[in-house]
Amino acid sequence: MTLLRWVSTIVLVGAIAGGVYYTMHQPVSESANAGRRGPGMGGPVAVIAKNAETADVPVYLEGVGSVKALNTATVRAQVDGRLLSVNFKEGQDVKKGDLLAKIDPVTYQAQLDQAVAKKALDEALLANTKKDLERFQKVGTLAISQQQIDTQVALVAQQTAQIKADAAAIENATAILGYTTIVAPFDGRTGIRLVDEGNLVHSGDAGGIVVITQVQPISVIFTLPQQQLPTLTKSISEGALTTYALTTDSQSELDTGTLKVIDNQVDQQTGTIRLKADFPNDKRQLWPGQFVNVRLLVDTLKGVIVAPAEAVQRGPDGTYVYVIGANNTAEMRQVKISRQTEKYAVIADGLAAGEKVVTSGFGRLKDGATVSVSDGNAPQPSPPALSKKSADGKKAASAGDSATVGVQAAQATAPAAAPDAALVTGSTDKDPKASGKHHHSHRDNGASP
Repeated sequence: MTLLRWVSTIVLVGAIAGGVYYTMHQPVSESANAGRRGPGMGGPVAVIAKNAETADVPVYLEGVGSVKALNTATVRAQVDGRLLSVNFKEGQDVKKGDLLAKIDPVTYQAQLDQAVAKKALDEALLANTKKDLERFQKVGTLAISQQQIDTQVALVAQQTAQIKADAAAIENATAILGYTTIVAPFDGRTGIRLVDEGNLVHSGDAGGIVVITQVQPISVIFTLPQQQLPTLTKSISEGALTTYALTTDSQSELDTGTLKVIDNQVDQQTGTIRLKADFPNDKRQLWPGQFVNVRLLVDTLKGVIVAPAEAVQRGPDGTYVYVIGANNTAEMRQVKISRQTEKYAVIADGLAAGEKVVTSGFGRLKDGATVSVSDGNAPQPSPPALSKKSADGKKAASAGDSATVGVQAAQATAPAAAPDAALVTGSTDKDPKASGKHHHSHRDNGASP
């Protein structure tokens, strides 16, 4: 019985090997050769085309810049003392005059009180001196000398001047006392706190207490090549220029503003000119120190012919496009380009509005070629599915080998799987008897030679 199993296994393996050899070496049909050549060989060239159009084209100048706060202030202590309180939160929006911090005012209040008392003392002395002068003047030179009278007049003037000095001292002491209350210098946003409550602060501290920046509105400073100066000066003389702030990849628009300043000199080292634009920054997409791309609208070309940028080709004789003419025939036509961006090209000569130009499929395209036109929006046809060989005995009988029929039937009846998986499934049966039964079942279906 064991010998019979070995003989059956050897016969089965040999039959399968012979079938595979026969299948691989049979002549290839013309239809298969046609399939290998693929669609389109010798037929119309498949292309994608779009129409040239008339449009108003904006002209932009693009540069790179950085965002700068309209106003920036480092809030520092103007007097020495202990920081009693910090009256803001980090990142808080503050208004001009809002209380930010409080310094111990006791010493400075005492100085103000001293100045006020000194003025009151000098005022009392002045009043007494004036009365003495009045007495001297009534008596005259009969009781006192003229020298005493003149001295009393000078003393009144001296004390009057002292009172003015006392008033100035009071004003100074009042101002110093006011420095103990630190307020916001303008509307803005506070940053990270630089000193904590309870610390001793000094007027000479470099770090300060907090930095306030005004972010609404906000400015962007950017540069453009000096060659653009004639265009800039001409455009700005006609009115305000709209400016767009973009992300660094130029994919998203952050804000729209207005050009405010063209610098009064060109940087000789870089050959660029600095410009400044203001933005309302209502959504706070711009932040001080942020790098942005800037797009400046300087002109608008009215009613020009535009074509997709990918339609423009370049050759030894210059730029050209393929125009789809009558009977779907491609015509190579020379054109003149006045301006081109990543998306479109402005055609100065050689193309009319409404003409259809090729934008894709230039591989086999040449002048006078017949084309099959698509707009690029239609779904691509799916590749034809691989046909499965039928297990029908009449179609498989042409193979001339029962083993080949068994392999084909196994592939056709297997569940949806890769061809390699089907091949492995049909060649790794562990039970020789089961293999034999499976083989004979196909012979009973009329697949015998």
